[in-house]
This record gives sequence, structure tokens and C-alpha cells, in this order.
Amino acid sequence: MPETKPPLVLIFGPFDPSGAGSLPADAVTCAALGCHALGTLTALHVQDTASVEDIQVVAPETIDDQARCLLEDMAVQAIKIGPLYTAETASVVAQIAADYSKVPLVLHLGAMPGAAVLEDSDPEEALGATFELLLPQTDIAIVDNQLLLQWQAEGLLPEVEGGSAAQALLQYGAKWVLSTATPMRPGLSAYLLQGQRNETHSWPWAAPAARVHDADGPLACAVTNQLARGLGVADAVAAAIEQAAALSAASFQPGMGQRLIRRSLA
Repeated sequence: MPETKPPLVLIFGPFDPSGAGSLPADAVTCAALGCHALGTLTALHVQDTASVEDIQVVAPETIDDQARCLLEDMAVQAIKIGPLYTAETASVVAQIAADYSKVPLVLHLGAMPGAAVLEDSDPEEALGATFELLLPQTDIAIVDNQLLLQWQAEGLLPEVEGGSAAQALLQYGAKWVLSTATPMRPGLSAYLLQGQRNETHSWPWAAPAARVHDADGPLACAVTNQLARGLGVADAVAAAIEQAAALSAASFQPGMGQRLIRRSLA
């Protein structure tokens, strides 16, 4: 019988030893969705479920070596990029993405850690570099709407006159932006997908039953999985929302800190 290969996705992200998010949580999520995750480590966390005590950033040349070793060996169908903590990290990842520009790229944006846990690094500078270097290469950026509003209030993201906060990311060059928990009218929030050509799609969003760490992590993995299978962005998001709902239905509290999503469908 012919061999059936699962879609291959390459994940750039830090190692979270609590399993709450990023690597290895994304690898578990990808396995649950039927794809195979390859990993490029960008940083090492020292953390538990309550807090991050320290972050050790991987050298840019090591990040480059990891990714290119994998990309030159296997045909990757999609790339997912998680937190990047320095401008140098954003720069090397952006160069890799440019060299593999035909591979769909998902950028999952999240809150940056405080400077206290990032030795000799400037979180705002790293975020700015991510916007400037990676958004122009991004097929879809995924971000919580409240975080976009926070960045605008802090002056980290420009305001768009008469437009939504997500449109600031489109102005940087992202092809599509999916903002979660986006208010549409009183009492109604949505997953809002906006494109460069003023395309708009929306799906109902409901607050999770419990506050969990990395609430949009399964969604970002599911979108990456669907793009790896060849779907267009709007269809990939529609399918991913259903998959993420199933993945995020259960949570548990393994320690004294935040609840974690049970990433496996089993």
C-alpha cells in the first residue's frame, strides 16, 4: 500500500517546560490534528504554571541552523511562528521565511514578557522588529483584539483612523489578520478575519468557560494545519475554529497557577 504522509508544519517558538504553550504544547496539538510538527527552538523558559522566572534566548545562528537543517531535508507545508523575544531573532526568522516564501506562514502574536525576565533584551524593540520584518511576509496573523488595543494605547501599534485595530497589522503588510474576541455589537463578539482587499469574514466567539493559558494556541495550530493541507485562508480559518473548539473544550489545573488547555482530543 502507498505510504500516507501527514502534513509537515515547522514551528518556531520557545520551550515552555510546563507544557502550557508554545513548544511542546504545539507539537501535541499538531499531532491531535493529524499533522507532524517540526520544531525550531527560539528560547528556553524557566517557568511553572504561575509565572515565568527567566528566559534564555537561543543565538540567532543556532536558530538559523536548526530551521535550515529541517527545511533542506523535508518538504514543509506550513510555518507557524510564536513569540520572538529579540530583534535579532525576528531578523533571522524573517530571512528564513523570505527564502521559503511559497510556504504559508502563520504568525501568532501574544503579550510580550517583562524586561525583568529578558536579560539584555528590549521587548518593545523585539515587537517592533516582528511587525516590520515578519508581517510583510505573513499569510495570516492571529491575535487577541484586546491585545491590539493595548498595543495601540501604549503607542506600540499605530491607530488607523476609522479602522479597526487589526487593520494596523494589515498596513504593515500582513495578507490577513484574524482577531479573536472582537466586539461586533453589544453582547456579541466574533472571530474577525480581515484581508488586504477589504475582505471580511466573521464567526461567533464565546468566552471560554474558564480562564486558561494560551487560549488561542490551539486555534493558531489548527489554522496552520489547514493551510498545510492546501486550504485557502478563509476556509482554513472556518475549519480551524471548529477544530480549536473541540481541542479547547477541556482544561485542567496541574499546579498552583493558571489552568491549561488539554491539548489532545483523546
